[in-house]
Amino acid sequence: MKERGQIGRQHNGLSAAEGREPDATSGAIAARRSTSRTQEIDRHVGARVRERRIMLGLTQQQLADLIGVTYQQAHKYERGINRVSAGRLFEIAQVLSVPVSYFFDGLEQENERVISPRERMCLELARNFAQIPNERHQEALSQLARVLATVD
Repeated sequence: MKERGQIGRQHNGLSAAEGREPDATSGAIAARRSTSRTQEIDRHVGARVRERRIMLGLTQQQLADLIGVTYQQAHKYERGINRVSAGRLFEIAQVLSVPVSYFFDGLEQENERVISPRERMCLELARNFAQIPNERHQEALSQLARVLATVD
């Protein structure tokens, strides 16, 4: 019978050993930390979706059309406002030609990392390059970049 009373206390949020309730503030702090981390991950995944979309030269509207959502929904995914479901993330990965793990790359090192002006310029360059309709012009620009990269 004593065992049953202890089990009852555990189910009521009481510590069986001490017979008292756990500290409510520590639970609230842990929940906030967990929610904050989850939102951080949502923002990271969204930023990676945006980065890849730009690299491929797609607009948010084009991405939205390809994955079957509205422009507003695609925008919210990229900003981390709305969470991307596993199925939708798989679909986005297929459309953007990357593995699902791509969206989580760099997550463990990230601490609200700001994109540097150089990184922003590289993303813009990739987007603009992808928008050049003439393949010969793309090849010429690629060769020019190779030559400029080797010049001291």
